[in-house]
Amino acid sequence: MDVLDGPAIVWCDGAYTTPEGKTAHGLVRFTRRYQVLSVIDRPHAGKDAAELLDGTAKGIPVVPDLAAALADAESRGIRPTHFVIGMAPDGGRLPDDGRETVKAAMRAGLHVDCGLHDFLSEDAEIAPLAEACGVRIRDVRKPPHRKDLHHFSSRIDSVGSLKVAILGTDSAVGKRTTAWILVHALEKVGHTVEMIGTGQTGWLQGARYSMVLDSLVNDFVAGELEHAVLSAWDERQPEAIVIEGQGALMNPAYPGGLEILAACRPEVVFLQHAPTRLEYDGFPGFPIQPIEQQIAALEMVSGRKISGITLNHEGLDSREAIDAACEELRARTGLPVCDPLIHGVDALIEVLRPHLAARG
Repeated sequence: MDVLDGPAIVWCDGAYTTPEGKTAHGLVRFTRRYQVLSVIDRPHAGKDAAELLDGTAKGIPVVPDLAAALADAESRGIRPTHFVIGMAPDGGRLPDDGRETVKAAMRAGLHVDCGLHDFLSEDAEIAPLAEACGVRIRDVRKPPHRKDLHHFSSRIDSVGSLKVAILGTDSAVGKRTTAWILVHALEKVGHTVEMIGTGQTGWLQGARYSMVLDSLVNDFVAGELEHAVLSAWDERQPEAIVIEGQGALMNPAYPGGLEILAACRPEVVFLQHAPTRLEYDGFPGFPIQPIEQQIAALEMVSGRKISGITLNHEGLDSREAIDAACEELRARTGLPVCDPLIHGVDALIEVLRPHLAARG
């Protein structure tokens, strides 16, 4: 697969095996934008980054620091061109040790891509250094100028693609990963599909139509979502458009999902859920509402029935435990349930078949 930008080193020091490492996880699993060479994370140096995530090695080493990452690339005869911040901490701030590594990366001639709320291109110390080193900073979360943003136009119902939303019961629960798995599975069985990325990692993975919802002025959120879907339809006319969810409808800090339902008007909604997660990620004392309540709320808001549940298997340490959790959710909800990373998404494809067939 040709990449859009070039070979990259991903920085995720101290967070790779935590939910805050989700950007690095996405890049290790799949990206059209980079050739991922290595991941910086001292606690897990010496491991294979993909094997740590999913149990199958991909030849992407975890290294302790930037010097080791550069040495590894040199040993393979590859010159890295990009340094990517692979951490997504609550609040989106870059830790102090990350700042020092960014400066070292720029001195090594690497462009820097950052999806945090700290805009490095406006940093009084880092921005001048980038200019002096002749490298570029891309702040993925930096919103477009307001003159370039879109209001909702009501053209959304002219889209002929089947619109499929992957929503969730929490943030950092695997919505984007499931969305990409579904995109690839649909392509494999011969359907044309576009992915709507709604966060920084989707953009970093090379989603052709994307925006970063949590950095937009609220008045333009619906319009930007609609515009991305309209652009995918107008330019590509795919059979299906898969929309990555954000946050969760009842998450106290990231109440995402409402704008996606209202602006994109998906015909099919799948719900990503981690059954062992009892409280909202990063917010002890805020219990996640039972999945039946979450489903009822989403169905009331959308006017659509939830079509299936996709499982996040965190905290489940065996295939037997994962299968049992899926069976329990099936029994409780009456919906098809699968773990996309373990079972694949054939169950979702079966749900989509009649919808796709009805569109010709």
